[in-house]
Amino acid sequence: MTHAAPRPLRAEAPRSPLSGRLGVPGDKSISHRALMFGAVAVGTTEITGLLEGEDVLRTAAAMRALGAEVTQTGPGAWRVAGRGVGGLVEPADVLDMGNSGTAARLLLGLISGHPIFAVMTGDASLRRRPMKRVTDPLSASGAQFWTREGGRLPLAVRGAADPLPIDYVLPVASAQVKSACLLAGLCAPGTTQVIEREATRDHTENMLRHFGATVTVQDTPQGRVITLEGQPELTAAPVLVPGDPSSAAFPVVAALLVPGSRVVVENVGLNPLRTGLLATLREMGAVLRVENERLAGGEPVGDIVAEYAGLQGVEVPPGRAPSMIDEYPVLAVAAAAARGTTRMRGLAELRVKESDRLAATAALLAANGVRAEIEGDDLVVYGTGGAIPGGGTVETHMDHRIAMAALVMGLAAQRPVAVDDAAFIETSFPGFAALMNGVAGGAAIGPA
Repeated sequence: MTHAAPRPLRAEAPRSPLSGRLGVPGDKSISHRALMFGAVAVGTTEITGLLEGEDVLRTAAAMRALGAEVTQTGPGAWRVAGRGVGGLVEPADVLDMGNSGTAARLLLGLISGHPIFAVMTGDASLRRRPMKRVTDPLSASGAQFWTREGGRLPLAVRGAADPLPIDYVLPVASAQVKSACLLAGLCAPGTTQVIEREATRDHTENMLRHFGATVTVQDTPQGRVITLEGQPELTAAPVLVPGDPSSAAFPVVAALLVPGSRVVVENVGLNPLRTGLLATLREMGAVLRVENERLAGGEPVGDIVAEYAGLQGVEVPPGRAPSMIDEYPVLAVAAAAARGTTRMRGLAELRVKESDRLAATAALLAANGVRAEIEGDDLVVYGTGGAIPGGGTVETHMDHRIAMAALVMGLAAQRPVAVDDAAFIETSFPGFAALMNGVAGGAAIGPA
């Protein structure tokens, strides 16, 4: 499998404070789901604001391969003619999911409920990521899996001819595993039930309801019990994809760290199970406001106003991890600029992201003169009080969020920060450098 040549980039302090209004690409989690639900709904689903990064385009290609009509009608505007629940067809070729763990795991759930055979692969990073966490519970539906050692891609799946409903208690907090089980349950008679001890992002539940499924959520002493009534008739419904809060995190943190800055990030998804970073930054003393709050497609949306502020180290509780799991690298950059020590607790899940994101984040800081330690599943960052030395080159390990976090650090550091490869930023945030340069008033991010 070939990839674009490495694209080294470098970020340096801008000549003036960051200023202006900007929009970030559509929410990646919602974009994946909009394409998948559109493909198994009856009728034609119109999607606006779809993230057109490589990860989501892989999902669009996979849904086409599984028999749905998926067409782009304009920038961010897509149309999906669905096949109804149970109507997907066997793909003629291997499904290549690129860098996207979300697409791979959710799609395995969807395929599990269909009597079809499929082979799935991905890029070098995705082929290292564990799939056993979804293939184990999905096997209970009657689907069969053949994987590489450790349950890794490439893998083959044969979906169940007569799928059974799943009843599963999540061993780790994972919206992807929860969603895979619920997607498999669409084709099964009866009730599929997933119990999560810690609440994870609920875009799947929201969108299932948006398309007409019956989903209930109940808080019990055992945890949150999510119940899906099987074999619903999903009906096409328009989806307006809000800006991705995980992408908004980068300009927001940059504005907090570059003296004199004020940035407004418009139309950001504010699902309460995705706003852990905003809560943490406020605890650190950040000046953050939300304006123009509204609902779009069943999801809360608003504009985030971020202004420069001196930050203070805090302790981040482990229970907050599911609501900000993708934002820890850029939070670590904010912690590096803060006064005092920040301890981020309970980060075991970071070890199995696009890279070992826990180790990569600690290495990012160390390469730029910031002291950090990994203690068990905790990351401890010793803040510099604003004077991040910088001057290092960061190994991104094919991880888009490590690359963007390092470039944000470069905007606030005393010396420029370089990354060995920024090509993978396109998977989630097309045009990242150009957008950041727009609010920086010049080319603060450019070729290394």
